[in-house]
Amino acid sequence: MSGAEEAGGGGPAAGPAGAMPAGVGVGAGSGAAAGPAAALGEAAGPGLPDEAGLAGARQLQLQEAAGDPDAPPKKRLRAAEAAEAAAAAAAGSGKLEERLYSVLCCTVCLDLPKASVYQCTNGHLMCAGCFIHLLADARLKEEQATCPNCRCEISKSLCCRNLAVEKAVSELPSECGFCLRQFPRSLLERHQKEECQDRVTQCKYKRIGCPWHGPFHELTVHEAACAHPTKTGNELMEILDEMDQSHRKEMQLYNSIFSLLSFEKIGYTEVQFRPYRTDDFITRLYYETPRFTVLNQTWVLKARVNDSERNPNLSCKRTLSFQLLLKSKVTAPLECSFLLLKGPYDDVRISPVIYHFVFTNESNETDYVPLPIIDSVECNKLLAAKNINLRLFLFQIQK
Repeated sequence: MSGAEEAGGGGPAAGPAGAMPAGVGVGAGSGAAAGPAAALGEAAGPGLPDEAGLAGARQLQLQEAAGDPDAPPKKRLRAAEAAEAAAAAAAGSGKLEERLYSVLCCTVCLDLPKASVYQCTNGHLMCAGCFIHLLADARLKEEQATCPNCRCEISKSLCCRNLAVEKAVSELPSECGFCLRQFPRSLLERHQKEECQDRVTQCKYKRIGCPWHGPFHELTVHEAACAHPTKTGNELMEILDEMDQSHRKEMQLYNSIFSLLSFEKIGYTEVQFRPYRTDDFITRLYYETPRFTVLNQTWVLKARVNDSERNPNLSCKRTLSFQLLLKSKVTAPLECSFLLLKGPYDDVRISPVIYHFVFTNESNETDYVPLPIIDSVECNKLLAAKNINLRLFLFQIQK
């Protein structure tokens, strides 16, 4: 992702001791502030709203989100909680942590960011997931992505990460979902995975069919009384057969790839999908690569979103499919296997899937086949990028 630099520093935040900071990357005045307020006021921007105006606008936005009947229930609940925290902050009451929640939460999902934090040119904060989703939606709608708070333009080149907010959020207390104890957010994940005595765990005999799930502190007692280690050989063989079937499918894929690598004619190239729009009355987004040469033939790749449904931006589930087109003439049928994988500089996760097709002059393009990305989040990463860069492998099958 671009914009990994920390936002530029400004002067120390103004205000008397104990007063709320104007917000990270937003406004800074004169004077001195101690502790977190000074750190949170460093990324100041010129010509921005003062503290009172920003807090009032923020509280109004939260109240509108809480009262919006079309908003998801989870977002309405978060907005109501954040509005209460903002009201407490305006009244000067409540704990510092509660007041910071309303200042540091994402302007889109109204939750505290879990990883990277991005800010627009006016300092409004967005978590990485919402930022990518806004860019992907704008690509689908053929619009310029804008900040949901101030409507300024946002992009990977215009927005930058706010490292001060990331560090501040990592130190805020958060409740463990199992033991209900408070921990800094930076330590919570490790606690829930390795240390919490109430975390949900599984029996060590789950591989032979034990379905037990329970708190970690009861694991030893359960395993001592578990009946699965005493199963008969026939019962264990049935379980092992099921495990072998799933393992066999994985091995079949890898054996197919190793077999293709022994072919005489193998070619690969980096391909760049560029976004275009159809000429229909209601335009649709599609991708196409420039012509490229592999195996002494000229090819083109095309891709589309959600199989060209009318409004893919309204769908939570997003997929990409692609087709391979042969542009040069052939004197004999050309049987090929092909697969797409991620490029050398991308972090998108793609599962390898091998496709087969026989190309002729009359049948020179494949059907649209799924691009095997893991989930909709990975699809949004591709849509948010300026271009999609992948690597194509072609294997010519000779009789």
